[in-house]
Amino acid sequence: MSDLPGLVIFDCDGVLVDSEPPATQVIVANLARYGLTLSEAEADILFTGGTMKGVEAQVRARDIPLPKDWLDEIYGEIYDRLRQGVPLIKGVVAVLDGLDRAGVPYCVGSNGSETKMGITLTPSGLLQRLEGRIYSAHTLGTAKPEPDMFLKAAADFGVDPARCVVIDDSPTGCTAGVRAGMRTLGYAETTDPARLAAVGATPVRSMAEVAEMLGLPALV
Repeated sequence: MSDLPGLVIFDCDGVLVDSEPPATQVIVANLARYGLTLSEAEADILFTGGTMKGVEAQVRARDIPLPKDWLDEIYGEIYDRLRQGVPLIKGVVAVLDGLDRAGVPYCVGSNGSETKMGITLTPSGLLQRLEGRIYSAHTLGTAKPEPDMFLKAAADFGVDPARCVVIDDSPTGCTAGVRAGMRTLGYAETTDPARLAAVGATPVRSMAEVAEMLGLPALV
């Protein structure tokens, strides 16, 4: 069992809520209408963990004629799908409960918008639980893989980056954690762990393993 961290920073999509598969399905279906055919696995590798602006740039670089208002269009389609409901990642509430009992602060750092997190986190009560502790690339104007979001969180909580732990399921997010000088756990329940290890993260495959790595009591 390791020493307790000073701050734990969770990604949102794929770490708190299982929202990436439906969002990827929407993106794949949307792009197919404009002539770009991708499998969900291909889209996951290309886009997961990035920003929608990044998706748009990659697609336009392939000479796919997206409309000027494509970002508004795709956000609307994704949000409509997510409003149908997404499940929590199994075991994540128990990890949050364990951090609360141990007196370890935690927050969320996501490339997603606050609107998106509001949609996915509200039904479970996590949005209220995390009030005042949500960092969004859309609000801050800086996105992973840059480390700025994580460094701001550490500064806000008054914790040395070396005592922070990042939990992220994408190479982009894990890269940001490593660049911030933070211990980085690559959440690989559905992600190829080799992709996360390649950028310097320590792969973990379940929230039970996360709890162990954080030095918390075993999850039941």
